[in-house]
Amino acid sequence: MAKKPRTNEIVPNQNISFPIGTIHTVENLYQVLNCSKIFGKHKKNGIDINKLQKALTSYKLNENFSIKRAHEWINRVEVLEIFDLEPFGERTLYRILETIGAHKDEIISDLQDILFERYDFEHTDINMDWTSIKNRSLWESVNLRTR
Repeated sequence: MAKKPRTNEIVPNQNISFPIGTIHTVENLYQVLNCSKIFGKHKKNGIDINKLQKALTSYKLNENFSIKRAHEWINRVEVLEIFDLEPFGERTLYRILETIGAHKDEIISDLQDILFERYDFEHTDINMDWTSIKNRSLWESVNLRTR
């Protein structure tokens, strides 16, 4: 016998939810890949780049909307507590992304070094230099040639 539904109508409320599993996964991978060292060397003052990067990555893996919405999501009291952050302005996220973009080649290289060291990948012709892929059209042409 099927159970009778508890409600016939969904009523909006102020309850919030956020992806604790995604947040823990980001925290764990951030530690395993030593991302604090990789990103931390590019910003010394102000809000901790690593805390913001973890919060932004958690948001993008779950919601993947605009930076404006990311700012709203991260600035909720519960999320700020989890990432040990103080409230901050929307422009702060843009500055963090500018910093990461300005150092992207070094960041990608550092991540590749850690991945190759940690997982002992063989260095073969199959390992692609991802830093050479600068735009989407180039990426699409590479994909078409490999099919």
